[in-house]
Amino acid sequence: MPSLENLVNWFDDKNKVMVALSGGVDSALVAYAAFQKLGNSAIAVTADYKTLSKEELATAKQICSEIGIKQLFLDYSELENESFTKNDSDRCFHCRMELGEHLTKLAKEHGVEVIVDGTNLDDLGDYRPGIEALKQNGIRSPLVETHFSKSNIREIAKSVGLSIYDKPSNSCLASRIPWGQRVTAEKLLRIELGETIVKQLTNVKQVRVRDMNGSAKIEVEKQMISRLDKNILDQLNEKLKLIGFISVEVDQEGYKPGKINVIAD
Repeated sequence: MPSLENLVNWFDDKNKVMVALSGGVDSALVAYAAFQKLGNSAIAVTADYKTLSKEELATAKQICSEIGIKQLFLDYSELENESFTKNDSDRCFHCRMELGEHLTKLAKEHGVEVIVDGTNLDDLGDYRPGIEALKQNGIRSPLVETHFSKSNIREIAKSVGLSIYDKPSNSCLASRIPWGQRVTAEKLLRIELGETIVKQLTNVKQVRVRDMNGSAKIEVEKQMISRLDKNILDQLNEKLKLIGFISVEVDQEGYKPGKINVIAD
């Protein structure tokens, strides 16, 4: 089984490292390990590219504060990238290519030779064109190289006291829009607001509001569907229509990552 020691030692021969840090537990553990080994020679970078929720950005700041690592921000808009907004099946590739280019430029400015991310072994089994794009930009994945799975990551993150050790996985808001349906600022805003409303009314942590041509399809884990009783559903129907959805339904199959990747427009 991989250990924290393995991960910390991965940074042994590195002088200065930049960690691409989202609001998730994977990159948080990488940042923790890098800081343990390198101290102030480890820098965390969080990209605010306008498709990441405010909640994720807030969590990223909290993580860096817990670890004590210096945090920089990249501020740009993916909505200006036509290859991204047209939302073909390679949307994630274009997203990560652009991110990789921004990270590489920032790394040069700060004299950083190695950029790392939070990709782990479990990620390699999915369709993830974004991982290939980051590789093409020379970005390395210490969790893959030291053989960490998601469960290993959560266990060790808990043992070192990272508050987000059990935080549900998340992805950019554009992943709620089926391929072939254009990504717009309006859709992203109603998705983010919609998910916040569902979380507040149900107290469920793992929530997706898919934007299916303007209709809201709510996904929660199967065992949590019972929380969406008639009273809650009536409130959700009213509130989600107020923010711009034309209809609201609950996916009875429950939450599954990447589910709409296979849905055509």
